[in-house]
Amino acid sequence: MISSGKATESYHSIAEENLANSASDDSKVISSQLKMRLLWIVLGLRSSLFLFVLTIGFWTHSLSLLASSGDMFSDMVAISLTLGATALAQRPATKTATFGYRRIEILVALLNGLGIIAISALTTWEAIGQFQEPDPIRGLPMLVTAGVSLVFNSIIIRLLHDESSHDLNLKGAFLRILADTAGSISVILAALGIYYFNWLWADAGASLLVAAFLCISAVPLVMDSLRILLEFAPHSLDVTAIEVALHSFPGVCQVEKLNVWTITSDRIALNAHLAVKLMTIEERDQLLNQLQTYLNQEFGIYELTLQLTAFQECDRDEP
Repeated sequence: MISSGKATESYHSIAEENLANSASDDSKVISSQLKMRLLWIVLGLRSSLFLFVLTIGFWTHSLSLLASSGDMFSDMVAISLTLGATALAQRPATKTATFGYRRIEILVALLNGLGIIAISALTTWEAIGQFQEPDPIRGLPMLVTAGVSLVFNSIIIRLLHDESSHDLNLKGAFLRILADTAGSISVILAALGIYYFNWLWADAGASLLVAAFLCISAVPLVMDSLRILLEFAPHSLDVTAIEVALHSFPGVCQVEKLNVWTITSDRIALNAHLAVKLMTIEERDQLLNQLQTYLNQEFGIYELTLQLTAFQECDRDEP
């Protein structure tokens, strides 16, 4: 299409894109299978620990143990939702859902983070009441229960540590377990204070620490989820550096438009409108392939739309 001395053409290297997407899809299947296996293991461990801690919490009248069990229950709900979202995310894209259903995982991560904050607020409220009217608490069973919880959490942390940086929902689960581990340590200290010195207020103090750890772990999860849903550029990429890199290619006169955003935690998209010297079709295809390969290899971006607008003259000074 030619208008006002310009010729606008959009090209897509189909063979290269299909190859990249095929390799990417294979890795996603493996990643999804590993993710679901890890989540099922974590769900089983958390469910067992939840029943144990809840029972002992009621028996000992320990608010900190009941707060921990409430956190575990929310973990179970969040993990169940994540398992469902992960299964749904593996469904292929359609003509209406062109990116597939993978963003459901981001919505679940956001709900997970908001749920943690809600539990933190409720725990804080109950702890304030406990300070005013502390209940008699059995310190020794509380100590043993917190120790068992610490062992379970350590196992889960070991399971999730390597994979948590690659997936937002696994990161959320990992952060929650870290917060619960810190909470278990505070409960152990509170139980020691109650058992040896009858410091009943220590249980409420431990509950406040649990609430604080939960809230601190939730804020990054909520912020990361919102950044993706609002289609911000990922933290790991410098959009200015991408623009400079595109402009450095021979034949590129100007980067007229550049959008970079995150579809999911492991999937980045880019579209760009580039003003280039008037070339033959073969030269433009070659430039486009070079740009795509560079963006794939240097920035890990595979969802690409590059539009080339050809000008008769280019005001760029070539080296």
